[in-house]
Amino acid sequence: MISLLSFLLVIGVCVVIHEGGHYLAAVWRNVQVHEFAFGMGPRLFSRRRNGVLWAIRAFPIGGFVRMEGDEDEPLPEDEPDPTRSFPIRKAWERFVIIAGGAFANIVLAWLLTTVLLAGYGVIDFKSPVVGRLMEGYPAAEMGALPGDKVVSINGTAINAWPEIRATLQDVDADEVSVVVERDGERLTLEGRIPFSEKQNARLWGVQPGRVRYSIAAALTGGMGYCWQMSVDILRGLWQMITGAVGADIAGPVGIAVMAGDAARQGFWTFITFLAVINLNLGLLNLLPLPALDGGRLVFVLGEMISGRKFPEKWENRIHIVGLVMLLALIAIVTFMDIARLID
Repeated sequence: MISLLSFLLVIGVCVVIHEGGHYLAAVWRNVQVHEFAFGMGPRLFSRRRNGVLWAIRAFPIGGFVRMEGDEDEPLPEDEPDPTRSFPIRKAWERFVIIAGGAFANIVLAWLLTTVLLAGYGVIDFKSPVVGRLMEGYPAAEMGALPGDKVVSINGTAINAWPEIRATLQDVDADEVSVVVERDGERLTLEGRIPFSEKQNARLWGVQPGRVRYSIAAALTGGMGYCWQMSVDILRGLWQMITGAVGADIAGPVGIAVMAGDAARQGFWTFITFLAVINLNLGLLNLLPLPALDGGRLVFVLGEMISGRKFPEKWENRIHIVGLVMLLALIAIVTFMDIARLID
């Protein structure tokens, strides 16, 4: 049940934000919107406000914004205004409207990352400050406390977190002296840190702390994290296409399982998952493939460069073929997700 509810929440946020990006861009360019729908299939609930039909449909996979000039069948209650049609807008305006959905997902990923950095923080691998003590290890027995800053180990100065482990590996005897700074005072903690044959290291039993960003730093830091994640996502995708690594993709069932796992691990893990999913959705939608927003952008970009519009009839046929292939891929991936669950 948690997986299902988490999946519906993730899909709901992703779809509403994505379609909201299209909607806001259309309104900005004075394109008439007839319907904003979450889900596909028969309508379960709908309400018309300010000329727009706001609808929830039966199958919570995807959504759409139906604009004046679309090929979808108009409803009897629609009040079409041909002067506000999508197809008659300039190429750059149509480009902005089409790209608005993916852009909104990417912006949401950035904002969620900003909230994560400011509200929860990230593990601080730079400062040699104890964040948490591990039960059953020497640090707790020696009297270390969260917040202690490690100054030296057996006389060797410590300036960064990785130096704690590295220095302990150079210690010859089990008896170790650790100087820490606590509340402005320096204390000496002494005890035994035996060598672990299993881990092939001396384990003191401490984990790094977390550092929270200011709002300003979180905004810029969030952008940096999203940029790096984007590079990693696209690099991984390219490696899968070229066969450098095995294909590892998830469909609706796989996403539901991951969403449930993230929700069970806590609020901040779920926020992280939601940010990553939105970033993936935004980037993948921009790929220049038929049926995706990126595929439509290719045709508009070609028109902007050449000054000539590609025949709409052929463009629609290309997108239909792409949609069939996309649905087939989703079906295959879903089957594989279910097979993994059964195994």
